Amino acid sequence: MASVVLVLSIALVAALFMSFTVGANSNSAPVAPAVGANALSVLRGALLVGIVAGLGAILQGGSISETIGKDLVTGVTITPLAAAAALLTAATLITIGNSRGYPIPSAFTVTGAMIGAGIALGGEFATHEYVVILGFWFAIPIVEGALAYGLARGLRSDIVSETVSIPLLGSAVGYTLANIKLTVIPTASGAQGSLARYLATTPQLFPMAVGGSYTLGMVLVSVVCGLVALVGTRALLQRDETAGINQFLVVLGLIVVFTSGGSQVGLATGPLEAIFESDLQLPSIYLLALGGGGILLGAWVRGPRLVQAVSNEYASLGPRRSIAALIPAFLIAQLAIVLGIPISFNKVMIASIVGSGLAANSSGGAASRHGRSASPSGRGSGRCWVPVSSATDCTSSCSRFPASAES
Repeated sequence: MASVVLVLSIALVAALFMSFTVGANSNSAPVAPAVGANALSVLRGALLVGIVAGLGAILQGGSISETIGKDLVTGVTITPLAAAAALLTAATLITIGNSRGYPIPSAFTVTGAMIGAGIALGGEFATHEYVVILGFWFAIPIVEGALAYGLARGLRSDIVSETVSIPLLGSAVGYTLANIKLTVIPTASGAQGSLARYLATTPQLFPMAVGGSYTLGMVLVSVVCGLVALVGTRALLQRDETAGINQFLVVLGLIVVFTSGGSQVGLATGPLEAIFESDLQLPSIYLLALGGGGILLGAWVRGPRLVQAVSNEYASLGPRRSIAALIPAFLIAQLAIVLGIPISFNKVMIASIVGSGLAANSSGGAASRHGRSASPSGRGSGRCWVPVSSATDCTSSCSRFPASAES
């Protein structure tokens, strides 16, 4: 009995260590544009990152945690010893890599460690699951880059005013937020529900189905949420366009941080899913709270330094292209949560930043209607558009593009 308690304790400590590592390395980038634009201080940004990412972990982390804990191998149940071994292996590799300047993506490391632990127990490869996960991983750079590039070009063009285009983007974010699944909104089947589903099904508002279980009432609730976001964003821009864009960056950055917490906590808590259900007989919300606490601590301990380092790069990227980078990252990470696919959030951010940076490169160097300079600045003839920090997954993927002083 004592040995079982010891192994369980080691597994819990390993999960806390892993969540601390994730919190320290993977959640700072989304608030960096607001800090770089002086809309948010470094310390306040780091404080908000810890709180919001921790909430995201608790409220949205269940699906990816379940994938990591149950779906990567078949025919076996992960034991406490195997979970502890997988977590300690992954966290140790990530820590060693970061200390030597070789970033190791958390999602890849934990996924590989869990597959190895499951096979060692006599399990079989979940080939279909690997095909889906690998397909998603390979699609991320293409889809993210294309979306960010298109949004950045749109925000830079003279065709649509920013007082129209940015509120429209805000409405899309509002619509999406109404449909994200949260642990605090359960459905009749016990699964996670969305705000749109809850507000539409509770009073049976227009229950006609428009696709699967998605009803007309859910569409109407989502549209209302989108309109509220549109009106709010437009009011900010009309009062003061520059300040409004910066305030939108703060809100958008925190929404992406929330998503980051939900998409990353499963890397720490997933190996313990079966243990909490069978051995401890505790609901998964306690496990997510453990992971959320670790992410909060990691963000608070390491966050200020990382936010400062990354914000210096985003100051050159500018608020408009930062918006173009953050929105695709939010959408893709939310899709990963819905599908239960573990992802490296830093790689998601890198793909968005590269796509957004290419929009400046494709403009031919001409200054835009915002008075943005086309002359190179920064380090030599190029500027690193990827957040630079030896403690993040981003370092080795730094891509250079001609820089400008544009916003």
